[in-house]
Amino acid sequence: MSRIISRRNMLTTTAAAAGTVLLTGCDELGRSEGFRKVLHSAEKLTFRAQRLITDRNTLAREFPASDMSPIFRANGSTMPGAAPYQKHLAERFANWRLAIDGLVQTPRSWSLAELRAMPQRAQITRHDCVEGWSAIGEWTGPQLSAILDAAGVKEDAKFVVFRCADTYNGGRYYESVDMVDARHPQTIVAHSLNGEPLPEKNGAPLRMRIERQLGYKHAKYLTGIEVVDTLENIGECKGGYWEDRSGYQWYAGM
Repeated sequence: MSRIISRRNMLTTTAAAAGTVLLTGCDELGRSEGFRKVLHSAEKLTFRAQRLITDRNTLAREFPASDMSPIFRANGSTMPGAAPYQKHLAERFANWRLAIDGLVQTPRSWSLAELRAMPQRAQITRHDCVEGWSAIGEWTGPQLSAILDAAGVKEDAKFVVFRCADTYNGGRYYESVDMVDARHPQTIVAHSLNGEPLPEKNGAPLRMRIERQLGYKHAKYLTGIEVVDTLENIGECKGGYWEDRSGYQWYAGM
């Protein structure tokens, strides 16, 4: 019987394999610049193909409330230990602000109350982790496109970078997407999970939901949004924390 390999399975296998060879340093293939270029070329091909054959506004599947997972698993950072975050936590995030800067007409920031006062989108979707597990939950928050429009994105902007409060394994977490995914209807800045404020383990007080991409793209503990024309000067130029360190693909679309 033939086996159908899904986009998710392919990403999981590729990322896990690349992460193993790059982190252990024991495999000559993993240290080969040529091998890394092959992986990068394959990612670009998949990205371009998906952009060509899919509607930019195609929605990820949404589920009925009866399908919601009884427990929404946490992964990665589950409680930033830095003093600033702990102070915000003690204040119940009353002074937390989300800033937007970079290639925008009007750099600004929003409090949680201001974000909750914006038009909201609620969506029950499945979170697919690159490690192979999934969970279904209801996320609520304003669309990222509304935040971008409020700041006035400049014409030469191409990417949106998400800045986070958590330091994970010695590095500050960050992620990025292009403008297509940034403006997708289901890309939201979520402040609620299952009708309640985000738990700390799931990214309180704010996290990204980018429903057509794998879980590592959904940055938690969100503090800032930077609009840029290139990713070449950010981190190690690969577009995200795990992309920089473990060979994960920047484009994790499903």
